Amino acid sequence: MPIWKLICAQAHDSAIRAAAYSHSEDWLISADQDGVVKYWQPNFNNVKAIQAHSDPIRDVAFSPNDAKFITACDDATLKIFDFAAGTEESTLTGHNWDAKSVDWHPTKGLIVSGSKDHQVKLWDPRTGRCLTSLHGHKNTVARTTFEPTRGQLLATCARDQTARVFDLRMMRDVCLLRGHEKDISTLTWHPFHTSLLTTGGSDGSIFHYLLDEPNSPPDVIPSMPAYDHPDPSNAPAQTIYPAHRIQYAHEFAVWSLSWHPLGHILASGSNDRATHFWTRPRPGDTKYSSDEWHVGKAAAEAQGTWDRRGARRSMREEEEQELEDEVEGLVDQKMPAKQPILPGLPGLTAAPNITRDGTSTGGAQIRQQSQLPGMPGLPGGLAPPNSITKMDPSEFAALMAEGKLPVPPPFGGPGQGIPPPPPNFDFSKLPPGMLPPGFQLPPGFPPMAPPNINGLGLQTMVNDGGGASSIRRRAPLPSQQESLMMEQRQGKYRIAR
Repeated sequence: MPIWKLICAQAHDSAIRAAAYSHSEDWLISADQDGVVKYWQPNFNNVKAIQAHSDPIRDVAFSPNDAKFITACDDATLKIFDFAAGTEESTLTGHNWDAKSVDWHPTKGLIVSGSKDHQVKLWDPRTGRCLTSLHGHKNTVARTTFEPTRGQLLATCARDQTARVFDLRMMRDVCLLRGHEKDISTLTWHPFHTSLLTTGGSDGSIFHYLLDEPNSPPDVIPSMPAYDHPDPSNAPAQTIYPAHRIQYAHEFAVWSLSWHPLGHILASGSNDRATHFWTRPRPGDTKYSSDEWHVGKAAAEAQGTWDRRGARRSMREEEEQELEDEVEGLVDQKMPAKQPILPGLPGLTAAPNITRDGTSTGGAQIRQQSQLPGMPGLPGGLAPPNSITKMDPSEFAALMAEGKLPVPPPFGGPGQGIPPPPPNFDFSKLPPGMLPPGFQLPPGFPPMAPPNINGLGLQTMVNDGGGASSIRRRAPLPSQQESLMMEQRQGKYRIAR
């Protein structure tokens, strides 16, 4: 039975051995190695957990109306549970060894089970009585499943390298499926085509069978269908060979097969930790039969239809692309990078310093430079446009050739490129932090008055006219008595308690 892996964090404490969705697709049940069955909602929210068995559970199945479900366990028993209450209703006993598979008929009250004792048994879920035992396999029965459309056929596979199709109306096998060279580990019916059956082998192969086409090899005489025989009840089963083979579908045993509900895609899960999705070839495509899945990697490489290095390179590129996508997804979730701003001027970014890079004549190209010569402390500063326009063109060209620009005059001087502030401008009304530390006021302006924040324990800046020699002092912290008086001035703590 396939080992399922839920997309939950630690769904079970031991290996998950079986899982099944309800017919309404509203619930999922999973069973593990310790015999625990858990209920899951579609969002994988765990609702309930019950201890169904004390041994590993190998298979689970829902009833047609989803009111009950059944489990198959290594203790050779089958148990029917009420889904809503989570209680056991009955125990089906009769197998002589581990019960490996179980299925509930899609429309009728009929249960089928397969066991390690080589037997296939049909059960009445109402009474728990074994209706009949179907003999035909010579090794452990790995999978038993009803045909989902009409419900008249039953397919089974075993470790004897064969699969069988039973007709429930005659209670006997009508088709014997051959072709596998190793044990058959799983099988599945097509959701629409009742004659299409797909099997998966322990060697990683996947075969498609058409029950109405024997596809016998040239050296084998085709057998007659049991339905065409004069005595169908005693006629031998018709031998069916694969209509299509995918010999190298997986590197290890195929544990699970499932068709898309529309029947156009087949999913296969294997012990090689890979899940493959299969579909029909494109119209006119004739190269599919010689790819690495059908003839093997060595033969495909010899024929030139598969490149080992190219496959490794493409796999590596896919992994790298996945990593890039993950990184891009993380980058998209981050905030944009902060741009450098001018000191004391929030929201204004600093302009890059430029100079000639010397790679073209005339210095047409520009490059980044950390600081312009002769202009310390002004990152990104440029020469005032007024001084450049008044400069002689030949002198300006010589300065450009040497990588130098004229130093701007001091603030407030003649020819200043930056316009002066308006008359009677009061710098003390500027918000804190608007001017950079050490900013020197132009001549003729009164010094900035420090804000009246004494008594709050905040820093105050005292300008003694020295510009860069300004110092910062911390005002003394208010006492408890002063704090109480400040609160009482605001109308608080005036009434004695």
